[in-house]
Amino acid sequence: MTRAQQIGVIIGLAIVAAFTVLRASDPPLLRQIRDITFDEYQRIAPRAFEPTPVRIVDIDEASLKEFGQWPWPRDRLALLVQRLSDLGAAAIAFDVLFAEPDRLSPRTVMRDVAGVDATLLSRLPDNDELFAEAIAGRPVVLGFGLTTEGNYRPPVKAGFAFTGENPVNAPPRIDAATPVRPQLQINATGLGHISLNPGNPSAVVRKVPLFLTDGEQLYPNLAIEALRVAQGASTYVLAAAPEAPDTLTSVKIGEFVVPVTASGELWLYTSPDVAERYISAGKILAPQGVDPQVAAAIEGSIVFVGTSSAGLQDIRTTALGQNVPGVSMHAQTVEQILTGHYLSRPDWADGMEILAIAVLGTILVVLTTFVSPAVALACGLCITALALAASWLAFSAWGLLLDPLAPIIAGSIIHFAATSFRILVIDRERREVRRAFGQYLSPSLLYRIEHTRNALRLGGDDRELTVMFVDVRGFTELSERLQPAEVVRFLNTLLDALSRHVTANEGTLDKFIGDSIMAFWNAPVDVINHPAKAARAALAMRETLASLNTSDAFGFGQDYQVGIGVGIHTGLACVGNMGAETRFNYSAVGDAVNVAARIESACKEVGFDILVSESTAAELPHFALLDAGLLGLKGKSSRARLYAVVGGEQVRGSSAFAEMQRIHTELVAALRTHSAESRKMLNIAKLKAAELTAILPQFYSRLGRRADHFRDNPGNDDDAMRTGLPRETKLHLEP
Repeated sequence: MTRAQQIGVIIGLAIVAAFTVLRASDPPLLRQIRDITFDEYQRIAPRAFEPTPVRIVDIDEASLKEFGQWPWPRDRLALLVQRLSDLGAAAIAFDVLFAEPDRLSPRTVMRDVAGVDATLLSRLPDNDELFAEAIAGRPVVLGFGLTTEGNYRPPVKAGFAFTGENPVNAPPRIDAATPVRPQLQINATGLGHISLNPGNPSAVVRKVPLFLTDGEQLYPNLAIEALRVAQGASTYVLAAAPEAPDTLTSVKIGEFVVPVTASGELWLYTSPDVAERYISAGKILAPQGVDPQVAAAIEGSIVFVGTSSAGLQDIRTTALGQNVPGVSMHAQTVEQILTGHYLSRPDWADGMEILAIAVLGTILVVLTTFVSPAVALACGLCITALALAASWLAFSAWGLLLDPLAPIIAGSIIHFAATSFRILVIDRERREVRRAFGQYLSPSLLYRIEHTRNALRLGGDDRELTVMFVDVRGFTELSERLQPAEVVRFLNTLLDALSRHVTANEGTLDKFIGDSIMAFWNAPVDVINHPAKAARAALAMRETLASLNTSDAFGFGQDYQVGIGVGIHTGLACVGNMGAETRFNYSAVGDAVNVAARIESACKEVGFDILVSESTAAELPHFALLDAGLLGLKGKSSRARLYAVVGGEQVRGSSAFAEMQRIHTELVAALRTHSAESRKMLNIAKLKAAELTAILPQFYSRLGRRADHFRDNPGNDDDAMRTGLPRETKLHLEP
């Protein structure tokens, strides 16, 4: 790991820690994003409306048009209660406040008329008394609201039992309530608060508090009080978490056990607002009586009395984005309990999401730092898809609300930050490597260098290299015949075509020296079986040159064929960045480089295009090689044995080469003994060579001339296959 990578990981992990702490603090923005996500889930798959014994008697526009504006006199509400009770309603819950006396009551109206006798006034009916008499003994639940004024607390009509500690401090707080008319609160079977989201600034109703508390007493809401009264139950059973007394887990209402949040709230799983839920109040109050279909809908149902009239301003927004009457939310609460379709956010959800940010963020930091940005992005997208899929599966299959966006948003920002740091810092080093080596190395080698520390360090290392020199035959004569621009065009065409085989075989292009190429293998990183890869590159150059000549790619015509010589040697050399601190080249120096250059020069004397040293030949057991004799190297006291590379593995395994190799071995033995049969065997070798490859006949022609020379001038060396003469002698052979 480079220092830049270490810094990148440290910075990335610091960002991960910051997001983990931010999620643990759960600021309002994150809560809002989480709520919107859960809203979208409900919009995709809302709770289906199922017929249940729950109905809304709606004081709608039609009812107001028929019976007058709101508020109605309470004797009319008394009539409504009587008819609903006679129709068999299991419970009648009013989503209406009865905090003030009925201003339309005859007694109230006449009290303000001057001169009315008190005795007469006492004989006039009082609508509040009529309404109180109507609800007495009937399953009626009245509602109360919340206020910040006064200290009124409504009486509680139900008892409470607890499994574990008393969770009286768990629900939202109530400071004071709107008073309910005394005679009404006494005669009502149940009292419940009608607040849907107290203290929540959001207009969307997502959770309904089933209880409120003043620190001493719990107060149920209208919906569960209606459900309790409908069942004839007298007690709520609240279950608290054993390890957290002020944390609720469930509420038992008669026969129904309801899972709740820690503060006793019910997540609303909303269904679309449908007409089947509503019955117009005018149909119940119709003078001609109640329609049988309406009567059947009321019988045995929990009936909520409320209003959908926009003018009465009791309109709420659901998670589905619909604006519905507030009474609909109470009805849906009971529907949800009756059908058993719940949503829940487990206690471990927050911890899991925080852990997901920490773990996934760490993974993204590591991926972004150590693999390519494309791979890191692909992994990030996969993680995002898995988080969304897991969250959706939890919602659709088990009703669990798990937030996928917090880890996704945090992961995206972490990935962006880590990628930016990588581009600005880490990849800057790799871009320098690419600028230095991009033209000389294969992509695979370049990738390995990018991930190697100190790749651009000034200095060298001793390594075993396979060094190659390539030179154009007859270039000096050719350049005299061509214009300078034509020479440049020729060299660009040839050297580009040949050098591609170096990088394709994991070699390093060192430099172009006029019409020559210098390349080496096994640096700057290790290359497995580098002598064989150098030999394959040389054979590929031979084929490419033949193709260029055949297609007349140089424009010289078929009468002139361009030739090359390739020398390859494997040995120890010093390789590295050489030059100044601000300007240097990656190159190799040493005896192995000099030997390779001398072998390339020997190609002209030997009459073969690809020659390798004995050390290289030892690493090419599967290549077709022929002994080319000894070479007197300039500056070396001893000669080096060379081998001609006839072909690769395919040629090595052919029967033609096996026969050629047998003949060549016998020829070399005959030449060494100056046998009279050597000339005959040389002719046989030429004929056989012509069948194998076009380059071999020239090789044997020169071999014959050298053998004749050494037969006539034996010198001090008994090896008739040696190439070159004693240093005081020069030999000029015709091409």
